[in-house]
Amino acid sequence: MANDEAQAAKRIEQLREKIRKHDRLYHEEAAPIISDREYDRLYKQLIDLETQFPDLVTPDSPTQRVGGKPLKAFEQVSHLIPMLSLDNTYSEEEVKNFYARIQRLLPDEKIPVVVEPKVDGVAVSLIYQNGKLRQAATRGDGNVGDNITQNIRTIRSVPERLRDGAPKLLEVRGEVYMDRKGFEKLNEERKKQGLPLFANPRNAAAGSLKQLDPAIVAKRPLGVVVYGTGATEGVDIEVHSEIFPLLMKLGLPATERWWVAESVEEILDAIHELDGIRHNFAYQTDGAVVKVNSFAQRERLGFTAKSPRWAIAYKYATERVETRLKDIIIQVGRTGILTPVAVLEPVLVSGSTVSRATLHNEDEIKRKDIRVGDTVVIEKAGEVIPAVVEVVKSKRPRDAKPFDLARHIHSKCPMCGGPIRRDPEFVAWRCENLHCPAQTTRRVEFLAARGALDIESVGGIVADKLVERGLVREPVDLFELKVEQLAKLNLGTDEAPRVFGEKNATKAINAIERARTLPLSRWLFALAIRDVGKTTATQLARFHESIDDVAHSQLLRDVLDYHEKRDQRESANEIAERLIKAGFAKRSQSKVGKDGIVTEVGPVVAQSVLDFFNSATGKKILRRLKELGIEPKSEKVSAKKTAELPLAGKTFVLTGTLPSMTRDEATEKIEALGGHVTSSVSKKTDYLLAGAEPGSKFDKAKELGVQIIDEAAFRKML
Repeated sequence: MANDEAQAAKRIEQLREKIRKHDRLYHEEAAPIISDREYDRLYKQLIDLETQFPDLVTPDSPTQRVGGKPLKAFEQVSHLIPMLSLDNTYSEEEVKNFYARIQRLLPDEKIPVVVEPKVDGVAVSLIYQNGKLRQAATRGDGNVGDNITQNIRTIRSVPERLRDGAPKLLEVRGEVYMDRKGFEKLNEERKKQGLPLFANPRNAAAGSLKQLDPAIVAKRPLGVVVYGTGATEGVDIEVHSEIFPLLMKLGLPATERWWVAESVEEILDAIHELDGIRHNFAYQTDGAVVKVNSFAQRERLGFTAKSPRWAIAYKYATERVETRLKDIIIQVGRTGILTPVAVLEPVLVSGSTVSRATLHNEDEIKRKDIRVGDTVVIEKAGEVIPAVVEVVKSKRPRDAKPFDLARHIHSKCPMCGGPIRRDPEFVAWRCENLHCPAQTTRRVEFLAARGALDIESVGGIVADKLVERGLVREPVDLFELKVEQLAKLNLGTDEAPRVFGEKNATKAINAIERARTLPLSRWLFALAIRDVGKTTATQLARFHESIDDVAHSQLLRDVLDYHEKRDQRESANEIAERLIKAGFAKRSQSKVGKDGIVTEVGPVVAQSVLDFFNSATGKKILRRLKELGIEPKSEKVSAKKTAELPLAGKTFVLTGTLPSMTRDEATEKIEALGGHVTSSVSKKTDYLLAGAEPGSKFDKAKELGVQIIDEAAFRKML
């Protein structure tokens, strides 16, 4: 065994060196010598060996870039040397004044300055000790920032270890950015998922670094460009321009273009030259930074209260143009989010003709008071997405009315006519109808979710691409997929293909085959019938043999008839007795309704279920399931048997994190044994099942005297 481990250690180190080499060629030199597939094969070999020999995993291994579990919050860390912001100016005259000012402060001296790109990203500090990455932090308030080391480790262009010759301590300053192509791709994916779009690459980079889960950050196309140093030990450099070659020599992704200037004319020439080439960089630039080159001269120039006297940031003006907003249309995303889009008189801005612009959401429209007919100012946000910046109020037509999204579309989805609801999570309106034609991806994901048919390998981007490539038009089309089709599925673009692969495809098809045999309750929930949640699906499945039985349920028709005929005592009593005999109802215990009954599901649910299966969508699903040979297993039980189940009549509420099961798993166990799970604690609650970090439900249960149990006690009950 020791020999096996020794051989594994040797192979692991070889693989790590190869992967680091290819990372360097790809990210630093933009000259890869192997294909993505070959790279993935090396990476997979390393993962397999480290899984087999976990003791050989080291923090600086390339596999640890998606490092660790999600954080609960970012730790605050102090900067070794404060990270100061620079004075900004949009005026070339101010740049001249800046140089004249430092010449007055250092008379009769030559004052060379460095002109470099002002990267429009998120300022960060990286600390290397003896060549190893020890800490990464955001700027924060300049003195204290967020410790984002785990997130920075996910960025492949950031070396874990510097090359030979690294100083004892090297703190480098730079910007995290999202490359242009990656930004466009990310927004394209968010658009398809119905998520709010990022306004520009900087926002996208900032939002990515704020993620508490490094696995999410690892999926974002982030890069770093380093342009300076903070605290150092063992670095013998006297001028700023010598830093760039040093950083590159150590393997750090440093600024690739800079200019040394010794006069105002040379400074302005460099600024103009940079403006001509900056659009070719992978990252966004919004200006030029001018810094005194000599560290000795910087020290004598000193600082103001806010910023150094020896540097200034010149920002290029963003091109803005005026045009008329002809209309506001509402687009429905694949997850049902309604997005307002401005229809414009075509206008040329930043080199391209724009006729549409995003308005983000209704709150943004109200904040800027944007109205149809207005003359608006347009710019390309981050020079990528056209956006409406402001309204020219002086040119507003007299009859222009404030925009109300719900009224504009008559409170109906413009795609299917279904109801819409304000979704607080996304500050947006959402189409409620999961069967809206625009929401194929959302329905596929809903059907495949863990609580439904548990086909997780076809969620997210896979579901999106299945729909986009025309392999799935309706969720049940999943059951006609073949391994060969899935294996060839391109999850990337035509220019940069990324196939799903045979191994993943086999795993997905196995999950799809398992789903065929799942019980009726899971299928009823997975079909996304309005008003049918997991608990209701379980209740319905207990009293019906098959989906056909549910679709033509006499019990559900009786529920509707009973509520319609409650005033006709004789007819109502006859229906009530029938429902009670079937176990689908019991006599009301309340004083108010002592002559009535309480049914397993109410009339609203009964109507929703019958309407769904009577609709064209429902009929088509029933027909397709028969054609596919899918017959979900019955969970029907008699009234007597229901009463005999160990948790019959008991109501549970769940809170906190359980040690060895998810809330969904606990809910399934409770419902399988006749119990009910509700979302809020009341006097009628029998048990509160509490795990770690319980919420306010715990206090409410104590206040009401509800019995509180942990997972161990719950397992004894089972």
